[in-house]
Amino acid sequence: MPEKTMTAVRAHRVGGPEVLVPEEVPVPEPGPGDVLVRVHAAGLNPPDWYARSAYGIIPEDLRPKRTLPFTPGTDMSGVVAALGPGVTEWQVGDEVFGLLRFPEGGGNAYAEYTTSPASHLARKPAALDHVEAAGVPMAGLTAYQFLFDLVRLEPGRTVLVNGAAGGVGHFLVQLAKTKDARVIGVASGRHERFLRDLGVDEFVDYTATAAEDVVRGVDHLFDTVGGPHGHRFLTVIRRGGTLSPIFLGEYHPDRAAELGITFVFGQVRSDGAQLAELARLADAGRLRVGVDSVFPLADAAKAHERAEQGHIQGKIVLRVA
Repeated sequence: MPEKTMTAVRAHRVGGPEVLVPEEVPVPEPGPGDVLVRVHAAGLNPPDWYARSAYGIIPEDLRPKRTLPFTPGTDMSGVVAALGPGVTEWQVGDEVFGLLRFPEGGGNAYAEYTTSPASHLARKPAALDHVEAAGVPMAGLTAYQFLFDLVRLEPGRTVLVNGAAGGVGHFLVQLAKTKDARVIGVASGRHERFLRDLGVDEFVDYTATAAEDVVRGVDHLFDTVGGPHGHRFLTVIRRGGTLSPIFLGEYHPDRAAELGITFVFGQVRSDGAQLAELARLADAGRLRVGVDSVFPLADAAKAHERAEQGHIQGKIVLRVA
């Protein structure tokens, strides 16, 4: 059994990155159907800083309830340390990764140990180390679920990804290529080599050229950036095509309807079976993880400062063990 106490990053109030502080707290015990995991790395995601800042960017009627203090984090990679009652699919010592308890909350991944429903975990791909694996779950599952569950991408379609170098964006690029899609990536010029290496067929540097000025006939557009000018992409999409807002934005739905464009909305959810498919792709060399930066667990506040700077290439990860 693990030690009785551990280090966890907690917030006792909402605010900026400085509210995230490491503390000694009891190691949690796995309940029925749960697994205790010794966390080796934890990935950062936008919901982490939304929660830390009281969800100020989210419309009030959509904000989840959050009690203080809390430990952020939903994405982790680690090693099974103990099994709760009824768990038979995992063994102590198994290397696992997962998106924990999302969207319901309570992942608590910024810690040396956390618990997870057994069904939210998948075996860590051998091709990835723990830092890389911790960068996959939320962003990878968001891309997977939008492409294959919601849009139901067919082979050979043309896909545009706005914000293609970011966490969700770079997984959208790679997963679309598994369906032989023609992929157009929109990002700043410094990310071009990164995205070319991931397989984009066409690259648009938004700092030099507006995608809406040079692209037409897209079947499916995925906007991971959002914001007040998201509607500028409407002319890029063919009649009968789809627009998937991954982030909140203004898209002029009446105009979209006139153009015959369908919106596809969704909310990523924990899914160990789908995560296992992402692991299979990683082990087959078809899914890479871009790691923007790595911080020790005690420097979670600095990691959030990096996130607030934007222009992230891939994922920010906390190294825990």
